Amino acid sequence: MTPLIFVTGGVVSSLGKGIAAASLAAVLEARGLRVTMMKLDPYINVDPGTMSPFQHGEVYVTDDGAETDLDLGHYERYLRTRLSRKNSITTGRIYDNVIRKERRGDYLGGTVQVIPHITDEIKRCIVEATDGFDLALVEIGGTVGDIESLPFLEAIRQIRSERGAEHALFMHLTLVPWIAAAGELKTKPTQHSVKEMRSIGIQPDILLCRSEQPLPDSERRKIALFTNVSERAVISAVDLDNIYKMPRRFHEEGLDDLIIERLRLKAGPADLSEWDAVVDASEYPDDEVVIGVVGKYIDHQDAYKSVAEALKHGGLRQRTRVKLKWLESSDIEREGARLLSDVDGILVPGGFGDRGFEGKVQTSAHARENGVPYFGICYGMQAAVVDMARHKAGLNGANSTENDKHSPHPVIGLITEWRTSTGEVERRSADSDLGGTMRLGLQDQRLKPNTLAREMYGNDVVGERHRHRYEFNNRYRTQLEDAGLVISAKSMDDLLVEMIELPRDEHPWFLACQAHPEFLSTPRDGHPLFIGFIRAAREHKARRAAAAKPLEGAHA
Repeated sequence: MTPLIFVTGGVVSSLGKGIAAASLAAVLEARGLRVTMMKLDPYINVDPGTMSPFQHGEVYVTDDGAETDLDLGHYERYLRTRLSRKNSITTGRIYDNVIRKERRGDYLGGTVQVIPHITDEIKRCIVEATDGFDLALVEIGGTVGDIESLPFLEAIRQIRSERGAEHALFMHLTLVPWIAAAGELKTKPTQHSVKEMRSIGIQPDILLCRSEQPLPDSERRKIALFTNVSERAVISAVDLDNIYKMPRRFHEEGLDDLIIERLRLKAGPADLSEWDAVVDASEYPDDEVVIGVVGKYIDHQDAYKSVAEALKHGGLRQRTRVKLKWLESSDIEREGARLLSDVDGILVPGGFGDRGFEGKVQTSAHARENGVPYFGICYGMQAAVVDMARHKAGLNGANSTENDKHSPHPVIGLITEWRTSTGEVERRSADSDLGGTMRLGLQDQRLKPNTLAREMYGNDVVGERHRHRYEFNNRYRTQLEDAGLVISAKSMDDLLVEMIELPRDEHPWFLACQAHPEFLSTPRDGHPLFIGFIRAAREHKARRAAAAKPLEGAHA
């Protein structure tokens, strides 16, 4: 029976339950425990795969191809544990599971109800995802008081009742607002939030009190008195300027000691040296670069959460602060590549649909023609292929069939839209064909010797996570290679192009991949492609500075 910590939120949304829970998990892992995490989301969508990035943010993909909430990205960045579809459950998936069972006759004709059938399914999913670990943290999405969350809260209430306090804890994250005009922290919202929890049968064991100011002892005692939580278990979760400071902060607050005592766990001392090194590299950089991120959803940067974090991780590995300049690809279409004149490197991330695609193609052309380090991911690779096809291979009108069904040169298309001259058709495994024509999850690829990609990874075969429908059209391989494009990685069956680049004697660093390497980047380890890209940006910055010096001297 894996001990469980249930993490809930109150007062307002967006308090940072995911990062707080992940930070605590990191401390517990640093004490030698095998820790996993799980997210219970109250929305009725089966998964976030078809939800708008503007509304939901990033869709995070696991090794097994699950399209999940972005909080799973936080979990994997803080933990060594690799998660799966079991670790992300929505109301929609729970109801889908129950209805399927009812249709099969599993309930023997009985009336299917929220209690016990829905709550039993929630409990079954929790056990399935957490079995075999020393400890598991289960985050319940939404805010206490939301009607959508009630089945999940009832399920975890039942688990606590069945297992007892030594096997299940409730940790509640609340807001303690600072009222500047009065110069006071106000505890009343936290009191009401706990009251709401009690009304559904849950008494929090631990309170994480999010605030702008450290929680004074007097306010801590007041909260403890009115919420029936021990004073020691009222934890000050003060705002921090760096989210990677949070593991150390929670440890200093004694949160991990409290949990280990309450759950009677056997654990060693916390070794947070890796997290201290991450914070030190972030706080005291030796260099700084500006990276232009040219995307389609810039007004909602959570759509690129893993990309932004992976760029920063690439800088941490070489003590370089990475500043991001967010650019809407549609603005590039209107105003041109002059918007990119002050960046040290350019990253074009993924996306869907034709809006802003031409701006991504223009961005690729600018980077290619001016020697600016270019890193294309998914749609960013497809834009680079279209750029090369039009401007180097002379294939006028080249495009992706996603954007132009009648393109004379569909260099990017669905596999079913192009077949080899011998009639070869799609040969992907069943695991790869999740979500209709979507290619999802971790898949191996073979790297070409003596290429930039091979140099970055240091291996002949690597695995990366995918999330896309459209592929490089094999009919144009020869023409594009003749035009100077290097195909540096292909799927293990040699069918699909996975990475492209330009020769090193033509461009210092130009690489694009069909997969999403940002999903495998962590602050402690980084990712080879992001580390190499930031190093190239540093070198480009140095070259520009060296080229500018003679001009400054001549002017003087």
